[in-house]
Amino acid sequence: MRRTKIVASLGPATDDPQILRQLIRSGMDIARVNLSHGSLDDGMERFRAIRTVASEEGVHVGILADLPGPKVRAAPFTASFDYELGDVVELRPGSDKSSKDVIEVDYDQLTSSVHPGDRLSIGDGRVILEIRDNTTDKLVGEVVHGGSLVGSPGVYIPSDRLQMATPTATDLRYLDAFVEAGVDMIAISFVRSAHDMRRVGTEPHPRGPLLVAKVETRAAVANLEGIIDASGAVMVARGDLGNELPIEDLPITQKTIIQKCIAGGKPVITATQMLESMITAPAPTRAEASDVANAVWDGSSAVMLSGETAVGIDPVNVVRTMGRIARKADEVFDHEAWARSVAAMSMTDDGSGHEITDAMTVAAWRASRELDVKAILCLSASGFTVRSMARFRPDAKIIGLSHDPKTVKQLALSWGTTPVELPAGGTREELITEALRITKAEGIVRIGDQVAILAGDGVGAKVTNNLRIVQIT
Repeated sequence: MRRTKIVASLGPATDDPQILRQLIRSGMDIARVNLSHGSLDDGMERFRAIRTVASEEGVHVGILADLPGPKVRAAPFTASFDYELGDVVELRPGSDKSSKDVIEVDYDQLTSSVHPGDRLSIGDGRVILEIRDNTTDKLVGEVVHGGSLVGSPGVYIPSDRLQMATPTATDLRYLDAFVEAGVDMIAISFVRSAHDMRRVGTEPHPRGPLLVAKVETRAAVANLEGIIDASGAVMVARGDLGNELPIEDLPITQKTIIQKCIAGGKPVITATQMLESMITAPAPTRAEASDVANAVWDGSSAVMLSGETAVGIDPVNVVRTMGRIARKADEVFDHEAWARSVAAMSMTDDGSGHEITDAMTVAAWRASRELDVKAILCLSASGFTVRSMARFRPDAKIIGLSHDPKTVKQLALSWGTTPVELPAGGTREELITEALRITKAEGIVRIGDQVAILAGDGVGAKVTNNLRIVQIT
């Protein structure tokens, strides 16, 4: 069974409901609505479409709305253009259209923020320009790395020069619309500090969406621990992060971010260019396959597909391919060594009772190893117990059970977790009885299986203080 989750970005290539259906059947756990492209109405239409199809399929698919943030983008290209070494291009502030020779950039402070000698990366490095001259109304750049540009690719401006706050006014408008619609997760772009996360202003999850901090700036790396504390999950957004850092530092930074997230019990997504060649090719490169596997071995809760599914030639094949690579990597993952490393990490005692839940999940992991437990049933209103359990990467299946439908969908992001909705209400014993009945009826556990059950004192319990081992009869 594949334990690492797959996030697939929606776009023109997935707008057919039958493609969405096939994506779900092929293994998409979370659907990403990228609000950097298209209108708010386009995003809401995709949100409603995936909700409808997931309901018809009877599965819990989480939906992640990814806010644009202060991301600078080129105006739409009138066609796909190829750029070669030495080509000279003008860049002007604007949002109408881009041609081969004149690229409009949707950023009014373009000419004051970029200086001669700077290198501008466009489309996550598909084309790189070195700026030769700037005036009050335009930049002149020379292509030093050629490639193709289409659509509205991002234009990298160093974050320390970017004169835009996070979240932007547009972000907040999109946020309100998706919160009202009941989105499960919101990704915040170009986070620089924990203060940026607090400015979002939504209710804590699960009453509000799970907030995902995108780490893609040098400042975010410097303020990583505060950002993790202020977030529900983290995304390693390697596109812009690779522009901010020396390329040789990126793999080390990726591993550090993942390790700190796991220590804090927060899901972490590794993203950008994972199977990039499959936008146009039927199979990935060998390096891409290794990249996905290494992201799994680093401890990623989920791996993400962007343009590969949003605009690629065969999004369903991409998800299947990602699933095969991740499944094989999961099979050879050293679960015991990983869990022992996590168990040795100290968790912060913040007076919330979380330290009790932490201790119980350590005990559940040890019991699962020693008693050949097949599944760990975690009863959790908020999902905290499930996420705490998932950081140990146990061999046993993790079943996340909650009476809150929002929590259930948010658990789609948690490593190795099968989300299950429980009926509302009941004492601890009634909830445990119902959890065993449902998981047995759905074939998640079988007669003769030994299972661990983690629970609190009833619906809405703040602390998980009960662990028992039972045999399914």
